[in-house]
Amino acid sequence: MQHFITTDDLSLTATKTLIQRAQAMATTPADFQSLAKHRQLATLFFEPSTRTRLSFTSAMHGLGGTVLGFESSSSTSTAKGETLIDTIRVVSQYVDIIALRHPQTGAAALAAKYASVPVINAGDGCHLHPTQTLADLTTIDQFKHRLDHLTIAFAGDLKYGRTVHSLVQALMRYGQNRFIFISHPALKIPVTLRAQLTAQHIDFEEISNFDDCPDVLDVLYMTRVQAERFETATDYDAVKNAIQLTPAQSRFLTPETLLLHPLPRGQELPTCFDTWPQAHYFDQVKAGRFVRMALIEYLLTHNH
Repeated sequence: MQHFITTDDLSLTATKTLIQRAQAMATTPADFQSLAKHRQLATLFFEPSTRTRLSFTSAMHGLGGTVLGFESSSSTSTAKGETLIDTIRVVSQYVDIIALRHPQTGAAALAAKYASVPVINAGDGCHLHPTQTLADLTTIDQFKHRLDHLTIAFAGDLKYGRTVHSLVQALMRYGQNRFIFISHPALKIPVTLRAQLTAQHIDFEEISNFDDCPDVLDVLYMTRVQAERFETATDYDAVKNAIQLTPAQSRFLTPETLLLHPLPRGQELPTCFDTWPQAHYFDQVKAGRFVRMALIEYLLTHNH
């Protein structure tokens, strides 16, 4: 059975096909509104989410399917001591496909071992967020018309930011991409990701402020510092405002630069940027719905 736990679960050819399918769905959504008729998606969200959960719901409805699930572990049998494995085994009897968000790293991979239907990783701890990555790739492809030969800067929480980890690993599969990592020293990319980049001889640089950023970027990917990932409020307060984009620092935002953010945002990306032509974070949101539609269709078809 095919699941979607990391972006590596799709070949580059399959990823390209999925992106093209999502773009077709965005153009004429009415043409696809019965592809999942009489099929059910379970959204099992063990930690809070707005965009991802509603995006999956909207995606399944867009395919003509139905959705059941929960948005808090406190309202499930987990509160009674039920294990994730048993929850997955039970829910597999009710639905055709599962989207799982969980605070524990590796939870989606564990769920896939015991599910009798396809499992989609909707975010596991500070590890990965591969469906957000598909939305990011779709947005980049839409406006840059390529996924290689790019200079991409990531700024903010690079240690706990699962969207960053996922997108970097995905873009590493394409040729001649250069990465700039901008963060407080306490929020640098994980050692494991740095080792992967080094082992594959991929060009990357780590800096602590925008002043040292190159003059030209193809993509600037902002992220918030996530309070929920810190053990103490003191640790969070020490770094929460370390990286903030301001109009005065925008010299590297050329007319061709894409300004992206997975959302939600904090002070790192002021609303004044919303009207800038480089701002495409709400395009990411839109892409998220349609690429999840394409992914659900793909998994239902390949596991039929």
